Amino acid sequence: MEYIPAKTIVTKTKDTKWFGIDYNMNIYKGCSHGCIYCDSRSDCYRIDRFDTIRVKEEALQIIRDELRRKVKTGVIGTGSMSDPYNPLERDLKMTRHALELIEAYGFGVAIATKSDLLKRDIDVLMGIMERSPVLCKITVTTADDKLASHIEPHVSLPSARLETIGRLRENGIFAGILLMPVLPFLEDNEDNIRSVIKEAHHAGANFIYPAFGMTLRNNQREWYFDRLKEQFPEQDLVTEYIKVYGNRYQCTSLRAKKLWQVFAQECERYQILYRMDDIIHSYKKRYKVTQLSLFD
Repeated sequence: MEYIPAKTIVTKTKDTKWFGIDYNMNIYKGCSHGCIYCDSRSDCYRIDRFDTIRVKEEALQIIRDELRRKVKTGVIGTGSMSDPYNPLERDLKMTRHALELIEAYGFGVAIATKSDLLKRDIDVLMGIMERSPVLCKITVTTADDKLASHIEPHVSLPSARLETIGRLRENGIFAGILLMPVLPFLEDNEDNIRSVIKEAHHAGANFIYPAFGMTLRNNQREWYFDRLKEQFPEQDLVTEYIKVYGNRYQCTSLRAKKLWQVFAQECERYQILYRMDDIIHSYKKRYKVTQLSLFD
């Protein structure tokens, strides 16, 4: 285990358009999930030895002091650069203790993860939920466990993640799916999109938020292409990517328009939220009413 210094951990977001998040919090640096598409591996983030998870020194004390100094409460997002439920978290419980501090100081939380370890902390999330909004976003890019094992080799299988959503919903916690990235030539087909939505419905998911494509920047592009050759040797996928996208950063699926139509239609049929404004409004509405009632 390796510790790294940190001066601050809970930082203000530039805007709240992304799921209504007011602050960002990352306790860990790096990730061991090995997802072949991870944008956080890109050069622009300057994360050396990305596959090695490091823990920020005195993280809980820093978080406690920063929360205590905040003039305004709000929703704290975690999971933007490193999964808060990586393998080290099982024993260290840093994320769990950070959630306990969030509860103690009256903040809300928005968690992004690919790990079913999130189930462990349902009790703390329910405590936070008594006073503040809670949002759980679980990435599911395919409902096919076999395909997922190739593109996300060291993370909980989609079936386990979907079961986690079911457990969260059983306890009244607002939870849903990040359907992103949807990898061109591997996942950008109607059958995959329909199957994810169907399984989300069975799990009781509140929402699904999609991105039909992916991003490729320096360093991440090379890593991704190498993994494609390794994991899918029978398909000449790298040639397809270069032919269609060249060195572009934004690699939107050629089928994005049609996929969006299918996606929206299926979400409407199952009454699953999929527009950002609706998701934000839905998970925060109970607390806005409560806050207004204090001044009646």
